[in-house]
Amino acid sequence: MLLRRMQKMFIRVWGLGCLGVILFAYLTLIYAIPDSVYISDKNDTLKLPLPVSFIEVEAQNDTKATAQNLGTDIQAEELQTASTSVAYECRLFGVVPIKKVTARLTQSKSLLAGGVPVGIYVKTDGVLVIGTGKITRMQGETDSPVEHLLKTGDYIEQVNGQAVRNKAQLIEAVDQSEGKKLILKIQRDGELMELAVTPVENENGDYKLGVWVRDDLAGIGTLTYVNAKKQYGALGHAVSDADTGNLLSIRDGRLYESSIIGIVKGENGTPGELTGVIDYGKRKYLGDIRQNTTAGIYGTLTQLPAGIDSKNRFPVGYKQEIRIGEASILCSVDNQTPQQYAIQITEVDFHEDEEYREIMFEVTDPALLAKTDGIVQGMSGSPILQDGKIIGAVTHVFVQNSKKGYGIFIEHMIEHN
Repeated sequence: MLLRRMQKMFIRVWGLGCLGVILFAYLTLIYAIPDSVYISDKNDTLKLPLPVSFIEVEAQNDTKATAQNLGTDIQAEELQTASTSVAYECRLFGVVPIKKVTARLTQSKSLLAGGVPVGIYVKTDGVLVIGTGKITRMQGETDSPVEHLLKTGDYIEQVNGQAVRNKAQLIEAVDQSEGKKLILKIQRDGELMELAVTPVENENGDYKLGVWVRDDLAGIGTLTYVNAKKQYGALGHAVSDADTGNLLSIRDGRLYESSIIGIVKGENGTPGELTGVIDYGKRKYLGDIRQNTTAGIYGTLTQLPAGIDSKNRFPVGYKQEIRIGEASILCSVDNQTPQQYAIQITEVDFHEDEEYREIMFEVTDPALLAKTDGIVQGMSGSPILQDGKIIGAVTHVFVQNSKKGYGIFIEHMIEHN
């Protein structure tokens, strides 16, 4: 009797274990298949190294398409030019439904790869609050009039209905208040609100709010690509404020030539960096910065930076074309013409999020390892190349291992341009 009970218990545990394995494999498969892909208009093919097939074509925009089994490949020529996308049902072994994949029709693209360092200067959209502090009055006591009103990351846009575009205008408006109540219009987390604050007189006789603010930011990054209209993408991630860590809301910005003057190699737990200088001369002005997004910064160039070779034009490689294995990054870390350095792509993540850590790789090139010991700050935006195509851009470094890094799919950068 006891043996029979043990046998039944073993069968149940074994059954639950098998069910768990099957469920885990099913969820892993769902995760491994992208929700959407881009297909070029001629002879492009979606191939996945998985035992799946795509069936039941459903064209969008009322375009007629015949349902058919396309096997494991989706040919772009199956997409009628009048449609903008086609939905496919992905099935395991052609039987078990897994998920739907949307194939979006696009024209074949090529980009001029960058890989050169650029100087970035942006002005904030309003005056950015980076902290609050105490004010010492003439009598010696301290006060903090905005401590529980303004928060780090707020943008002060108006004072008593008048726009403030920089620190100087804010300081002047507060000092001229003579201690009378002010109405501040601020932007917080994308929402506008008004706050009433009262400046206090400090020990020097000036009126203050007790707030630390910033109205601009400058730094070094890497240009990723330039398209046929001289529109560019750079960095592969947002310009964020060093104190708040938040995406910087910008009013306008400029791109300049820059020179690398030193390299600080990364150490365990501390990322390295490229140190450089920005040349703000008129002849070194490259173009504007009109967007700051989670996928990078964007604008239009008036001239190409020195060091960009017109031969470095590559077709766009979409995420389904990326393979585990050898690739390269194009960058300049010593003010020379950008060159390709070998990397090994170790993982490709189709799961979309705002951090865009989609391509995982490790630097294997001895020359780059000797110069930088891997990925350092300032290399963000360096194009990632594979099989003669531009497939992405460097975005982050593993803090604990500078030889490893992350990249964004180039298609996600293009989407923001």
